[in-house]
Amino acid sequence: MAKTKTKFFCQSCGYESPKWLGKCPGCEAWNTFVEEVETVVKSKGLHTNFLNKKEKAVSIINIESSQEERIVTDNRELNRVLGGGIVPGSLILVGGDPGIGKSTLLLQTSHLLTQLDLKVLYISGEESVRQTKLRADRLQAVSPQLFVLCETNVEHIEAAIDEIEPDFIVIDSIQTVYHGAVASAPGSVSQVRECTGHFMRIAKMKGIATVLVGHVTKEGAIAGPRLLEHMVDCVLYFEGERHHSYRVLRAVKNRFGSTNEIGIFEMRESGLVEVNNPSELFLSERPLGVAGSTVVASMEGTRPVLVELQALVSSTNFPSPRRMATGFDHNRLSLIIAVLEKRMGMFLQNQDAYLNVAGGVKLDEPAVDLAVAVSIASSFREQPTQPFDVVFGEVGLTGEVRGVSRVDQRVREAEKLGFRRVILPQKSLKGWTPPAGIQIIGVNTVAEALSAALV
Repeated sequence: MAKTKTKFFCQSCGYESPKWLGKCPGCEAWNTFVEEVETVVKSKGLHTNFLNKKEKAVSIINIESSQEERIVTDNRELNRVLGGGIVPGSLILVGGDPGIGKSTLLLQTSHLLTQLDLKVLYISGEESVRQTKLRADRLQAVSPQLFVLCETNVEHIEAAIDEIEPDFIVIDSIQTVYHGAVASAPGSVSQVRECTGHFMRIAKMKGIATVLVGHVTKEGAIAGPRLLEHMVDCVLYFEGERHHSYRVLRAVKNRFGSTNEIGIFEMRESGLVEVNNPSELFLSERPLGVAGSTVVASMEGTRPVLVELQALVSSTNFPSPRRMATGFDHNRLSLIIAVLEKRMGMFLQNQDAYLNVAGGVKLDEPAVDLAVAVSIASSFREQPTQPFDVVFGEVGLTGEVRGVSRVDQRVREAEKLGFRRVILPQKSLKGWTPPAGIQIIGVNTVAEALSAALV
């Protein structure tokens, strides 16, 4: 017989408590504790088919080291984010806002895998098989190797996996799946944790690459306990603005590759299309000769991306001016403004400062600092920047410009898009040969950068 006892779980972080609490000690969220019935099973219980198989410890010297074989799809952006392709037996978690295109991306990926003569099982807990077929017809993702199942019971899903023996599985979504032995409702902490553990064992034991779709909270984090992200091998976030047609696929955890890569897609009527040159897309609507606009060369993993920064500085009558940033760290913006006030003599204490990364891209690299300083100074002085300049470099608290990495890739990307000058740190000029068709200006301080960039 199984014993049942009641516990309270935080639905945000999974913190466990024997009694109800108004504020979670783990994540400090309010009113997130929900009562759940925890079932304690003796002897025969969940996953007994996996637990009955015993593994022996092996010396690490006797283990053969081999490179992980990857499934390389025709989707180059997805391959880039995953580190070169899909690793068999890996468990991947994909999160994103509702309607951002998660199901579209995975259905298109499933179709591409069937073109490699692989079996794919697409399990939908939110849509019927007819709804999935309608979306597949619109995306032209119809193949006899693609199997669709509308099921939310883990045991029934496992039976279908044993029958079809697929090479790739999509669970859409993990919050709708439940296990009959767990008394709580689908989407609760216990159900999400138990079902994820079950799919993890299936993926590892049978070598099937499995993708779990996860809902996100209002803050943008994947709903459910943080334990969910610790259990999987790779966590991908599908980001994008509703008013823009492009989407960004970003890896925040990857056991088989880098977490600095991003994949960029454009949403069209026929589905998601890869963007091979994101810099050209982000700069397509850039105004020329306008104060406050600067182009920066940022690195997203191994790919250089040119993005436009827009700054607006306006006077205010309030005692504390506003500092707002979209796509850039708010604290970093305040630091750069303080450097401009202290080192450049700009009186910004009665000025509101707004910074926007055009296109909705998020930049967190220190090399963006110099372009932010140039944009703010350009808007404050009402002096436009040179329209064909690219600026990058890290700004220190004493007003110096520090060197950055991968300078040659940034400069070559600027040359490819027709820019004529690049303003960069003087210390980054060593160890590489600049192209002949572009002018390189090395600066040591922010003052030198402003004198060179502003008209």
